[in-house]
Amino acid sequence: MGDTSHSIPGVSAAALAAAAPRRLGFSTKLLYGVGSVAFGVKDTGFGFFLLLYYNQVLGLPDAWVGFGIMLALIADALFDPIVGYASDHLHSRWGRRHPFMYAAAVPVAVAYYFLWNPPAGLSPPALFAYFLGVAVIVRILIACYEIPSSSLVPELTDDYDERTAIMSFRFFFGWYGGLTMAGLAYAVFLAPDAEHPVGVLNPDGYRHYGLVSAIVMAVAILTSALGTHACIPSLRKPPEHRTRGLRGIVAEFRQTVSNRSFLGLFAAAVFGGMAAGLTAAVNIYFNTFFWELRSDQMSVLVFLNFVSAAIAVTVAPALSRRVGKKPAALTLSLTASTIGPLPIVLRLLDVFPPNGSPALLPTLCVFNTFLVTLVIMSSILIASMVADVVEDSEVTTGRRAEGTFFAASAFVQKSVSGIGIFTSTLLLSAIGFPQGAQPGAVEPAIVQRLGLVYAPTLFVLHLIAIAFLATYRISRARHEANLQRLGRGARP
Repeated sequence: MGDTSHSIPGVSAAALAAAAPRRLGFSTKLLYGVGSVAFGVKDTGFGFFLLLYYNQVLGLPDAWVGFGIMLALIADALFDPIVGYASDHLHSRWGRRHPFMYAAAVPVAVAYYFLWNPPAGLSPPALFAYFLGVAVIVRILIACYEIPSSSLVPELTDDYDERTAIMSFRFFFGWYGGLTMAGLAYAVFLAPDAEHPVGVLNPDGYRHYGLVSAIVMAVAILTSALGTHACIPSLRKPPEHRTRGLRGIVAEFRQTVSNRSFLGLFAAAVFGGMAAGLTAAVNIYFNTFFWELRSDQMSVLVFLNFVSAAIAVTVAPALSRRVGKKPAALTLSLTASTIGPLPIVLRLLDVFPPNGSPALLPTLCVFNTFLVTLVIMSSILIASMVADVVEDSEVTTGRRAEGTFFAASAFVQKSVSGIGIFTSTLLLSAIGFPQGAQPGAVEPAIVQRLGLVYAPTLFVLHLIAIAFLATYRISRARHEANLQRLGRGARP
């Protein structure tokens, strides 16, 4: 790692003498993590329901909806670096991150409510314009909270393992928040009734879901901001004000994100994001038409993910301590990429329980619980790996840029996830999937083609992501050496 007394350009003597960070209390981690409920609610809403709602319920063509979701994601992704850079450089009495967090709470809740409550009687072009505009607003507003909030992790602690623990709380509540609302949607809001025997096609259910979700999002954001407010005096200070033009800002941004380990994570996120977007968009189609599950059965699958999140939040920090973040993330990701499409492959080979069989739901539950546990654990570790890039970059640039790194990571995940969602609509069109379809009434050949195209595509995207993840270079030893070079040292 070189001489630990190496001087760092642009780092003041006070920064070099900074003391090792204190350990965070359980309550701080807990309250910090609660804020991710808002992101989880938004994410499951966009991933589980939005395409089906505007396509099958409100009648917009699937290609329109997919294109609109992709445009909203890309607009959000383009806005992320602006938020990240702004929160890195904000000077305020409430620090760099909290003003954004407080400001986003109520507006994002209001916008999310209106996303699920469009005016009645709109023509298809007007409905598409409404949908696109509100979706963009929701995504931009949640970014104003999510990017500064996630950027707090490297500031709250320098410790290699405690960062994973904090990320575990973050992912735990993100999953629990999203899963709770999705489960309530399936079990309560989208329950079948006399007028809507297929619950997921009930328009009133989506409107009620939007109202409750909006309230939950606002409460979660404010709880997290207030719960970490006392930490503001101990957080990193923004760099001194200095005049720089657009060219200087862009040059600084490029220098920051050129870190080799971050580029590996960035490239992995490209293909992982495409896979995630594809999965999110077609998951409800598989549950409804491939497996022909009822809404109450879907809710069982969703609620079992609570078990996955509980396991992941406990095991991921232990894996970080025992084997390190990168080896654990690679192993978990490779296993998940194999498990993910396996039920579909087995069904196509006619060795999986048939639809309607008493064994179908329990078998899907076992596969899904194991898969989601792996996905959450690998996601926690990878997010913690992004946090460790902060000091690795600071050693060479002399700047801390937490917001920039997390924004750049979110940028690529969102933009390519939008492409993945749009690709799903092209897939549905290519195989001739009908609009207004009813479970059990779609031609078997079309349902089979859905599985034949989806499973190998998903597997290849994940393998490419894993190959790039393997290029990450920051181990525990390197992280500790970076802290020594920055004058902070390892925590005793």
